[in-house]
Amino acid sequence: MTETENTPVQTEQQRAGFAAIIGAPNAGKSTLVNRLTGSKVSIVTQKVQTTRFPVRGIAMHDAAQIVLVDTPGVFNPRRRLDRAMVASAWAGAEDADVVVHLVDAQAHLGAQSRDGTPADRKSAEDTETIIKNLNKMGQKVILALNKIDGMRRDTLLALSHKLFETGAYSEVFMISAESGDGVDDLKARLASAMPQGPWLYPEDQAADVPARVLAAEITREKVYLRVHEELPYSAAVETTSFEDRPDGSARIEQTIYVERESQRPIVLGKGGQTLKWIGQKSREELEVLFDRKIHLFVTVKVDPKWQDTKAMYSQFGLEFDV
Repeated sequence: MTETENTPVQTEQQRAGFAAIIGAPNAGKSTLVNRLTGSKVSIVTQKVQTTRFPVRGIAMHDAAQIVLVDTPGVFNPRRRLDRAMVASAWAGAEDADVVVHLVDAQAHLGAQSRDGTPADRKSAEDTETIIKNLNKMGQKVILALNKIDGMRRDTLLALSHKLFETGAYSEVFMISAESGDGVDDLKARLASAMPQGPWLYPEDQAADVPARVLAAEITREKVYLRVHEELPYSAAVETTSFEDRPDGSARIEQTIYVERESQRPIVLGKGGQTLKWIGQKSREELEVLFDRKIHLFVTVKVDPKWQDTKAMYSQFGLEFDV
Protein backbone atom coordinates (compact mmCIF):
# COMPACT_ATOMS: atom_id res chain seq x y z
CA MET A 1 0.00 0.00 0.00
CA THR A 2 1.40 3.39 -1.00
CA GLU A 3 0.70 6.76 0.58
CA THR A 4 -1.27 9.28 -1.47
CA GLU A 5 0.28 12.64 -2.21
CA ASN A 6 -2.15 14.42 0.13
CA THR A 7 -1.55 12.14 3.11
CA PRO A 8 0.75 13.70 5.71
CA VAL A 9 3.79 11.52 6.32
CA GLN A 10 4.74 11.14 9.97
CA THR A 11 8.32 11.93 10.85
CA GLU A 12 10.00 11.90 14.21
CA GLN A 13 10.13 15.68 14.26
CA GLN A 14 6.53 16.43 13.29
CA ARG A 15 4.12 17.83 15.85
CA ALA A 16 0.44 18.70 15.57
CA GLY A 17 -2.27 19.78 17.98
CA PHE A 18 -4.87 22.37 18.96
CA ALA A 19 -4.39 25.80 20.51
CA ALA A 20 -7.49 27.65 21.76
CA ILE A 21 -7.56 31.45 21.92
CA ILE A 22 -10.03 32.69 24.56
CA GLY A 23 -10.75 36.18 25.81
CA ALA A 24 -13.33 38.89 26.31
CA PRO A 25 -15.14 40.25 23.24
CA ASN A 26 -12.93 42.57 21.19
CA ALA A 27 -9.72 41.42 22.87
CA GLY A 28 -8.25 40.84 19.41
CA LYS A 29 -8.65 37.07 19.08
CA SER A 30 -9.57 37.08 15.40
CA THR A 31 -6.75 39.48 14.57
CA LEU A 32 -4.29 37.21 16.37
CA VAL A 33 -5.50 34.09 14.53
CA ASN A 34 -5.24 35.91 11.21
CA ARG A 35 -1.72 37.07 12.13
CA LEU A 36 -0.57 33.59 13.18
CA THR A 37 -1.92 31.91 10.05
CA GLY A 38 -0.93 34.68 7.67
CA SER A 39 -4.37 34.63 6.04
CA LYS A 40 -7.95 35.82 6.51
CA VAL A 41 -9.55 33.12 8.64
CA SER A 42 -11.69 35.09 11.11
CA ILE A 43 -13.59 38.26 10.39
CA VAL A 44 -12.38 41.42 12.09
CA THR A 45 -14.67 44.44 12.57
CA GLN A 46 -15.01 47.33 14.98
CA LYS A 47 -18.03 45.57 16.45
CA VAL A 48 -17.34 43.40 19.48
CA GLN A 49 -18.52 39.80 19.52
CA THR A 50 -18.30 39.15 15.76
CA THR A 51 -16.96 35.58 16.05
CA ARG A 52 -19.91 33.23 16.51
CA PHE A 53 -18.28 29.83 16.10
CA PRO A 54 -14.84 28.29 16.64
CA VAL A 55 -12.73 28.85 13.53
CA ARG A 56 -9.85 26.50 12.96
CA GLY A 57 -6.95 28.42 11.50
CA ILE A 58 -3.86 26.39 10.68
CA ALA A 59 -0.43 27.84 11.44
CA MET A 60 2.92 26.25 10.65
CA HIS A 61 6.14 26.72 12.61
CA ASP A 62 9.12 24.61 11.56
CA ALA A 63 7.88 21.00 11.83
CA ALA A 64 4.89 21.86 14.03
CA GLN A 65 1.31 22.35 12.84
CA ILE A 66 -0.81 24.47 15.17
CA VAL A 67 -4.57 24.21 14.67
CA LEU A 68 -5.94 27.45 16.13
CA VAL A 69 -9.44 27.54 17.57
CA ASP A 70 -10.65 31.16 17.52
CA THR A 71 -13.46 31.00 20.05
CA PRO A 72 -16.33 33.45 20.56
CA GLY A 73 -15.67 36.06 23.22
CA VAL A 74 -16.42 34.93 26.76
CA PHE A 75 -18.91 37.18 28.54
CA ASN A 76 -21.97 36.94 30.78
CA PRO A 77 -24.65 35.48 28.47
CA ARG A 78 -28.27 36.62 28.41
CA ARG A 79 -29.87 35.35 25.18
CA ARG A 80 -29.93 31.82 23.74
CA LEU A 81 -27.32 32.80 21.13
CA ASP A 82 -25.11 34.27 23.88
CA ARG A 83 -25.26 31.03 25.87
CA ALA A 84 -24.43 28.95 22.80
CA MET A 85 -21.40 31.10 21.97
CA VAL A 86 -19.99 31.05 25.49
CA ALA A 87 -20.51 27.28 25.76
CA SER A 88 -18.68 26.91 22.45
CA ALA A 89 -15.78 29.00 23.72
CA TRP A 90 -15.27 26.91 26.87
CA ALA A 91 -15.64 23.65 24.93
CA GLY A 92 -12.87 24.81 22.61
CA ALA A 93 -10.64 25.56 25.58
CA GLU A 94 -11.26 22.23 27.28
CA ASP A 95 -10.46 20.23 24.13
CA ALA A 96 -7.23 22.07 23.26
CA ASP A 97 -3.64 21.01 23.92
CA VAL A 98 -2.77 24.55 24.99
CA VAL A 99 -4.89 27.62 25.80
CA VAL A 100 -4.02 31.29 25.34
CA HIS A 101 -6.00 33.87 27.30
CA LEU A 102 -5.82 37.09 25.30
CA VAL A 103 -6.31 40.26 27.34
CA ASP A 104 -6.76 43.77 25.96
CA ALA A 105 -4.08 45.53 28.03
CA GLN A 106 -5.27 49.02 27.11
CA ALA A 107 -8.88 48.31 28.07
CA HIS A 108 -7.85 46.61 31.32
CA LEU A 109 -5.76 49.60 32.38
CA GLY A 110 -8.40 52.02 31.14
CA ALA A 111 -10.97 50.39 33.41
CA GLN A 112 -8.82 51.36 36.40
CA SER A 113 -8.55 55.03 35.44
CA ARG A 114 -11.01 57.92 35.58
CA ASP A 115 -10.80 58.20 31.79
CA GLY A 116 -11.91 54.61 31.27
CA THR A 117 -14.97 53.95 29.11
CA PRO A 118 -17.91 51.64 29.89
CA ALA A 119 -16.48 49.28 27.24
CA ASP A 120 -13.16 49.21 29.14
CA ARG A 121 -14.90 48.33 32.39
CA LYS A 122 -17.00 45.63 30.68
CA SER A 123 -13.84 44.11 29.17
CA ALA A 124 -12.14 44.05 32.58
CA GLU A 125 -15.21 42.43 34.17
CA ASP A 126 -15.30 39.74 31.47
CA THR A 127 -11.58 39.12 32.00
CA GLU A 128 -12.15 38.63 35.74
CA THR A 129 -14.95 36.15 34.95
CA ILE A 130 -12.61 34.19 32.69
CA ILE A 131 -9.90 34.10 35.37
CA LYS A 132 -12.36 32.73 37.93
CA ASN A 133 -13.45 29.99 35.51
CA LEU A 134 -9.84 29.12 34.67
CA ASN A 135 -9.04 28.73 38.36
CA LYS A 136 -12.09 26.48 38.76
CA MET A 137 -10.89 24.35 35.85
CA GLY A 138 -7.48 24.06 37.48
CA GLN A 139 -5.81 24.41 34.09
CA LYS A 140 -2.97 26.94 33.88
CA VAL A 141 -2.92 28.75 30.56
CA ILE A 142 -0.72 31.21 28.68
CA LEU A 143 -1.52 34.88 29.26
CA ALA A 144 -1.03 37.14 26.23
CA LEU A 145 -1.32 40.86 26.89
CA ASN A 146 -2.49 42.36 23.60
CA LYS A 147 -2.61 45.90 22.17
CA ILE A 148 0.63 46.95 23.86
CA ASP A 149 1.42 49.52 21.17
CA GLY A 150 2.63 52.78 22.68
CA MET A 151 2.34 51.56 26.28
CA ARG A 152 5.07 52.05 28.89
CA ARG A 153 7.11 48.96 29.71
CA ASP A 154 6.85 49.44 33.48
CA THR A 155 3.05 49.79 33.22
CA LEU A 156 2.82 46.55 31.25
CA LEU A 157 5.08 44.73 33.70
CA ALA A 158 2.93 45.86 36.63
CA LEU A 159 -0.22 44.66 34.87
CA SER A 160 1.31 41.30 33.91
CA HIS A 161 2.49 40.76 37.50
CA LYS A 162 -0.96 41.58 38.88
CA LEU A 163 -2.70 39.14 36.53
CA PHE A 164 -0.07 36.43 36.99
CA GLU A 165 -0.66 36.58 40.74
CA THR A 166 -4.21 35.29 40.20
CA GLY A 167 -2.70 31.82 39.75
CA ALA A 168 -4.42 31.18 36.41
CA TYR A 169 -1.31 31.43 34.22
CA SER A 170 1.87 29.50 33.54
CA GLU A 171 3.61 32.32 31.64
CA VAL A 172 3.06 35.73 30.09
CA PHE A 173 3.64 37.12 26.59
CA MET A 174 3.29 40.75 25.55
CA ILE A 175 2.09 41.14 21.97
CA SER A 176 0.42 43.34 19.42
CA ALA A 177 -1.72 41.20 17.13
CA GLU A 178 -2.24 44.27 14.95
CA SER A 179 1.45 45.01 14.27
CA GLY A 180 2.82 41.52 14.90
CA ASP A 181 5.10 42.61 17.75
CA GLY A 182 5.86 39.59 19.94
CA VAL A 183 3.61 37.24 17.94
CA ASP A 184 6.50 35.16 16.57
CA ASP A 185 7.65 34.34 20.11
CA LEU A 186 4.13 33.28 21.06
CA LYS A 187 3.87 31.18 17.90
CA ALA A 188 7.13 29.38 18.73
CA ARG A 189 5.82 28.65 22.23
CA LEU A 190 2.58 27.22 20.87
CA ALA A 191 4.55 25.05 18.45
CA SER A 192 6.59 23.60 21.30
CA ALA A 193 3.37 22.69 23.14
CA MET A 194 2.03 20.60 20.28
CA PRO A 195 2.19 16.83 20.87
CA GLN A 196 4.44 14.76 18.64
CA GLY A 197 2.60 13.21 15.71
CA PRO A 198 1.70 13.59 12.03
CA TRP A 199 0.17 16.79 10.70
CA LEU A 200 -3.61 16.87 10.73
CA TYR A 201 -3.97 18.90 7.53
CA PRO A 202 -2.02 19.47 4.29
CA GLU A 203 0.84 21.93 4.78
CA ASP A 204 -0.65 24.57 2.45
CA GLN A 205 -4.13 24.60 4.03
CA ALA A 206 -4.90 27.70 6.11
CA ALA A 207 -8.30 26.88 7.56
CA ASP A 208 -10.78 24.10 8.29
CA VAL A 209 -14.01 25.99 7.68
CA PRO A 210 -16.77 24.92 5.26
CA ALA A 211 -16.71 27.18 2.19
CA ARG A 212 -20.34 28.25 2.54
CA VAL A 213 -19.82 29.18 6.21
CA LEU A 214 -16.67 31.17 5.43
CA ALA A 215 -18.52 32.94 2.60
CA ALA A 216 -21.31 33.89 5.01
CA GLU A 217 -18.82 35.26 7.53
CA ILE A 218 -17.09 37.39 4.90
CA THR A 219 -20.42 38.97 3.92
CA ARG A 220 -21.38 39.47 7.58
CA GLU A 221 -18.14 41.36 8.08
CA LYS A 222 -19.06 43.71 5.22
CA VAL A 223 -22.50 44.29 6.76
CA TYR A 224 -20.95 45.44 10.02
CA LEU A 225 -18.25 47.47 8.32
CA ARG A 226 -20.86 49.43 6.38
CA VAL A 227 -23.70 49.82 8.90
CA HIS A 228 -21.97 49.32 12.25
CA GLU A 229 -23.43 52.55 13.67
CA GLU A 230 -27.05 51.97 12.65
CA LEU A 231 -27.37 48.21 12.97
CA PRO A 232 -27.16 46.42 16.32
CA TYR A 233 -25.99 42.84 16.64
CA SER A 234 -29.30 41.43 15.47
CA ALA A 235 -28.12 40.40 12.00
CA ALA A 236 -26.90 37.16 10.49
CA VAL A 237 -25.90 35.88 7.06
CA GLU A 238 -26.73 32.44 5.69
CA THR A 239 -25.31 30.96 2.49
CA THR A 240 -28.40 29.32 1.03
CA SER A 241 -26.73 28.03 -2.14
CA PHE A 242 -23.11 27.37 -3.20
CA GLU A 243 -22.98 25.96 -6.73
CA ASP A 244 -19.86 25.06 -8.71
CA ARG A 245 -20.26 25.98 -12.37
CA PRO A 246 -18.73 24.18 -15.39
CA ASP A 247 -16.51 27.18 -16.24
CA GLY A 248 -14.79 26.94 -12.84
CA SER A 249 -16.69 29.83 -11.26
CA ALA A 250 -19.14 29.56 -8.38
CA ARG A 251 -22.64 30.91 -7.91
CA ILE A 252 -23.37 31.85 -4.30
CA GLU A 253 -26.74 32.90 -2.93
CA GLN A 254 -26.94 34.46 0.53
CA THR A 255 -29.61 35.89 2.82
CA ILE A 256 -28.97 38.65 5.34
CA TYR A 257 -31.39 38.26 8.25
CA VAL A 258 -32.49 41.22 10.39
CA GLU A 259 -34.95 41.12 13.28
CA ARG A 260 -37.15 44.11 12.52
CA GLU A 261 -38.71 45.63 9.40
CA SER A 262 -37.12 48.98 10.31
CA GLN A 263 -33.67 47.41 9.94
CA ARG A 264 -34.22 46.24 6.37
CA PRO A 265 -33.90 49.73 4.79
CA ILE A 266 -30.64 50.22 6.72
CA VAL A 267 -29.06 47.21 5.00
CA LEU A 268 -30.59 48.05 1.62
CA GLY A 269 -29.63 51.73 1.66
CA LYS A 270 -31.00 54.41 -0.65
CA GLY A 271 -31.74 52.85 -4.01
CA GLY A 272 -30.16 49.61 -2.81
CA GLN A 273 -26.69 51.20 -2.74
CA THR A 274 -25.67 49.85 0.68
CA LEU A 275 -26.56 46.26 -0.24
CA LYS A 276 -24.78 46.72 -3.57
CA TRP A 277 -21.60 47.85 -1.73
CA ILE A 278 -21.81 44.91 0.69
CA GLY A 279 -22.23 42.44 -2.18
CA GLN A 280 -19.42 43.96 -4.26
CA LYS A 281 -16.88 44.05 -1.41
CA SER A 282 -17.79 40.53 -0.33
CA ARG A 283 -17.53 39.19 -3.89
CA GLU A 284 -14.13 40.82 -4.40
CA GLU A 285 -12.75 39.21 -1.24
CA LEU A 286 -14.33 35.83 -1.95
CA GLU A 287 -12.72 35.77 -5.41
CA VAL A 288 -9.31 36.27 -3.84
CA LEU A 289 -10.05 33.77 -1.08
CA PHE A 290 -11.33 31.00 -3.37
CA ASP A 291 -9.13 31.96 -6.35
CA ARG A 292 -12.04 31.79 -8.78
CA LYS A 293 -14.75 34.00 -10.26
CA ILE A 294 -17.73 34.40 -7.93
CA HIS A 295 -21.31 35.25 -8.91
CA LEU A 296 -22.79 36.53 -5.64
CA PHE A 297 -26.49 37.22 -5.06
CA VAL A 298 -27.48 38.72 -1.70
CA THR A 299 -31.00 39.41 -0.42
CA VAL A 300 -32.32 40.84 2.87
CA LYS A 301 -35.04 39.11 4.89
CA VAL A 302 -36.82 40.11 8.09
CA ASP A 303 -37.07 37.24 10.58
CA PRO A 304 -37.69 38.27 14.21
CA LYS A 305 -36.86 34.76 15.41
CA TRP A 306 -33.73 33.95 13.41
CA GLN A 307 -31.80 33.60 16.70
CA ASP A 308 -34.17 30.80 17.70
CA THR A 309 -33.77 28.82 14.47
CA LYS A 310 -31.96 25.50 14.91
CA ALA A 311 -30.75 25.53 11.29
CA MET A 312 -28.84 28.77 11.85
CA TYR A 313 -27.08 27.31 14.89
CA SER A 314 -26.19 24.16 12.97
CA GLN A 315 -24.57 26.25 10.22
CA PHE A 316 -22.10 27.63 12.77
CA GLY A 317 -21.62 24.38 14.69
CA LEU A 318 -23.27 25.76 17.83
CA GLU A 319 -25.41 23.84 20.30
CA PHE A 320 -29.03 25.01 20.18
CA ASP A 321 -30.13 23.64 23.56
CA VAL A 322 -27.56 25.15 25.94
